Amino acid sequence: MTATSYALGIDVGTTSTAAAVQRAGKAVMFLLGSRGATIPSLVFLRDDQAILTGEAAERRGIVEPTRLARDLKRHVGASGPIMLGPAPFSAQRLLAALLEEVVATVTAREGGPPDHVVVTHPANWDPAKIDLLRHALDLAGLRSVTLLAEPLAVAVHYAAHPRRLAPGSTLAVYDLGGGTFDAVVLRWTGLAFETLGEPQGIDRLGGIDVDEAVFAHVGDALHGALDQLDGGDPSVRVAIGRLRRECVGAKEALSVDAETTIPVALPNVHTDVRMTRAELESRIRPAIAETVEALVRAVASAALGPDGPDAVLLVGGSSGIPLVAQMVTSALGRPVATDVHPKHAVALGAALAVAGASTTTSTTSISPTPSPPLSDPPAGGGGARGGPGRAAEAPALPGQVLPPAAVTGNGDCVDLPT
Repeated sequence: MTATSYALGIDVGTTSTAAAVQRAGKAVMFLLGSRGATIPSLVFLRDDQAILTGEAAERRGIVEPTRLARDLKRHVGASGPIMLGPAPFSAQRLLAALLEEVVATVTAREGGPPDHVVVTHPANWDPAKIDLLRHALDLAGLRSVTLLAEPLAVAVHYAAHPRRLAPGSTLAVYDLGGGTFDAVVLRWTGLAFETLGEPQGIDRLGGIDVDEAVFAHVGDALHGALDQLDGGDPSVRVAIGRLRRECVGAKEALSVDAETTIPVALPNVHTDVRMTRAELESRIRPAIAETVEALVRAVASAALGPDGPDAVLLVGGSSGIPLVAQMVTSALGRPVATDVHPKHAVALGAALAVAGASTTTSTTSISPTPSPPLSDPPAGGGGARGGPGRAAEAPALPGQVLPPAAVTGNGDCVDLPT
């Protein structure tokens, strides 16, 4: 890359989307939203068939929820289209709209397009889902795109800080995102990561399930008052949307406080609901146990011996819940570390991994041979614009000094360019 060029890492999460820009081996978060670095992973279809994404989609979707699509990653590979009003859309077409808007926003503010783009995905996605993601990139008109598993991007970001990992160290990554969970075990060779064993994942388990647990607590405390509301009333939908945001804030507060209060302002109820950390933990313990069991399976498949990994890295927006660290430590008996930027580590690592990922020739997450375009259900005139593109290997970037590169296959590793 030249002095004015840059690479772009994109993390399309179940609940939010983040992007990071890398120049000369240094990555920084790109401020996509007006309220912070991320934007909601939402897509809205207007009456005139125009598509809105992110914060604009969120605003319109409060009043017209039947035209709003959320949890797009959970729909990838699912049978049947996503209905936005009367129009059917595939998950990949809506992902394309979101990806296209992110790249357009970054390009406009940076004064030109990125030289290369890395887009991340859950580690346990099978080839069929990877093909659907490639198709989304095609629909968005994106070229020179590398696909990278999310935990591997996390490891790249973690190892970019000096003295964190000695050659030969093993690292288990526990990634609890907004809607999915991933676990993978890696070994740092000093110049590259290599995956050990089989990555594990849970497609439909993440922070939004914790949010629902808080919302359910509020519903129980109101003794059925939520069920009596008229869901067709726009003012009720706005009030419920506000209450759900308060529940997300309560979840975050309970990561640092023993109890919190959730304000409720509904047409038929104005009150406060108290919730303790113990009450939240009792509701989410079975779900967290599932993630810990998946992590244990990933570690067992790596055949590390009785000592297990040298460390466990917790990442993802919900990894800061104290119960997570407690249960992981109890299960593995190993030191637990939390990334400095648990919510942004995937995007930052994706941006840092560009050169290393581009040298890969045979992996499970970065495919040098894109599949042919897939058919798409009628989109009612909406969807992303752009010509054909493909997710493939990026050209090598000689002379670039980068932090540790990511890897994607059993035993495969990516060396840094010299």
